[in-house]
Amino acid sequence: MPIIEVKNLSKTYEYYKKAPGLLASVKSLFKREKLFTEAVKNVSFNIEEGELVGFLGPNGAGKTTTLKMLSGILYPSGGECRVLGFTPYDRKKEYQKQFSLVMGQKNQLWWDLPAMESFILNKEIYEVSDEDFKKNLDELVELLDIKDILDVQVRKLSLGQRMKCELIAALLHKPKVLFLDEPTIGLDVVAQKNIRDFIKKYNREKKTTIILTSHYMDDIKELCKRVVIIDHGGIIYDGQLDDLIKKYAPHKVLNITFNENGVSREDVEKFGQISKFNPYAVTIEVEREKVKEVAGAILNSNLPVDDILIDEVDIDDIIRKIFKK
Repeated sequence: MPIIEVKNLSKTYEYYKKAPGLLASVKSLFKREKLFTEAVKNVSFNIEEGELVGFLGPNGAGKTTTLKMLSGILYPSGGECRVLGFTPYDRKKEYQKQFSLVMGQKNQLWWDLPAMESFILNKEIYEVSDEDFKKNLDELVELLDIKDILDVQVRKLSLGQRMKCELIAALLHKPKVLFLDEPTIGLDVVAQKNIRDFIKKYNREKKTTIILTSHYMDDIKELCKRVVIIDHGGIIYDGQLDDLIKKYAPHKVLNITFNENGVSREDVEKFGQISKFNPYAVTIEVEREKVKEVAGAILNSNLPVDDILIDEVDIDDIIRKIFKK
């Protein structure tokens, strides 16, 4: 039985149109034009225990709205969803103790207090025993290496340190389901990698079911085998990341560097489609089935090859291609 079941889930917001100006403001007191926008439209998917699924889409696609419905913050306009056997928007205490929602752009820590104070507060909210609290906290602090900052005001921490503390606050009660909404947003490259490494290890060891949204494709490539892509409120792809790459990128990329003698464009264009060129570094797109054959032909040619690398197409380009279609 899936841990998360979503069937025809929809969310429609209503709002009112108002023309500019004082007269229009007065008129709107008596008569307003009501409009509707569909943030999520008939979304359906299932997620099994222990899966770490990437939830992708452009801004306004409906990702965060979906997560808010799964966590019970929002009530859907249509359809249904169940998480751990519970209906989230019933907001039962038994369910709320078994999931966590971490939003990269929202703080749950008290800004003027040390993170430790927020951890103690969460301990009481989730009714975690003293023994479990100490055990869980020690384990998470060691994993994230933040022992030295527990008693520092949250406002004085770096963004990366704050996000580590946010994760600890969310995981102290050992949730079975974790919703991560842009957990690495705004972080530098090193901090992003640290957070990714932690999420990967935690998911592997604890078998926690995780839905991850992110605009950083490195997060998705490193963490997720399966991705769900949503656009304009509806799902346009749900499947393995590898299958997505093969479907929308039927070629691989050869990055070739040459020694100081260099090459001309005519020397290399016979091997494939050139996407980047200068006399000393060339990028060629080659069909997947022929990539080894072409790489061998280049190495056996009389060209002054210094190095050759076979790479996948950047997943950013693949996602961009899907949205254009």
